[in-house]
Amino acid sequence: MLMAHPAVLKDLIEQYETLRTLRAENGSPAVRQRMADISYTLCVSTGSQDVEAALVVARHQLSDTRPQDDALFTAG
Repeated sequence: MLMAHPAVLKDLIEQYETLRTLRAENGSPAVRQRMADISYTLCVSTGSQDVEAALVVARHQLSDTRPQDDALFTAG
């Protein structure tokens, strides 16, 4: 299975948590759609079927990230 880059996962988690904190599910149609899009992307990125499981998987993947994982992206 392909794994999302740690920076992508971190960003998705932050966006999801911000929207959840702001209670986006009660917001405008555009805000609710953004929440649905982030949830879907988290699920696809982690191979999960619901957003709560996706958050657990994403956090676990981030906890396993080592600094050298970015070596290919920072090599000059």
